Amino acid sequence: MTIEILPATGDRFDDAETALDSGDGPGCQCQWWLLTNAQFNDESRSQLTERFRAETRSERAPGLVAYVDGEPAGWVRVGPRLAQPRLARTRDVKTATVEPLDADDVWAVSCFVVREQHRGTGLTRALLDAAVTFAREGGARVVEGYPLDPSVQKRSADQLFRGTVAVFQDAGFDIVDRSKPDRALVSLTLRD
Repeated sequence: MTIEILPATGDRFDDAETALDSGDGPGCQCQWWLLTNAQFNDESRSQLTERFRAETRSERAPGLVAYVDGEPAGWVRVGPRLAQPRLARTRDVKTATVEPLDADDVWAVSCFVVREQHRGTGLTRALLDAAVTFAREGGARVVEGYPLDPSVQKRSADQLFRGTVAVFQDAGFDIVDRSKPDRALVSLTLRD
């Protein structure tokens, strides 16, 4: 199995769409962390798709697409936390982070999608490793994640879009806080 992970740029939009074609990905278009509840609920799928398309055409890719043997297989959203405004309004984040909510050098890994046929192959870990590299190259000082812990409370694969605590810990992230036994805020310092 050959894995390649590349930025989700405009020329890779169709591949990003294919990667999102699992679980809630098609309906969400990875816009959840960008909009308020009211905005998200008012948008049609085509509107969310156009928002996502516009993101891939912007100066900074909104995430990364994983390819397995040349076929789109997974997605990870990674970028400045400020570019994902719902995070600053999420109680689990704003009460747990030790970083200022307005810090522009704090990046967030907030969403994973792995197509069903590639689950259990280590692709989520590969996506996380690539996301950390992407964040470092983008100027991040700290990378946060907001994973769930299925060892505490069983979750379906689709519910694990935030990632799992174990995958983040294996990648060197530290648990900063657990707002609930099955939810954590994790952090990795890239530079002081």
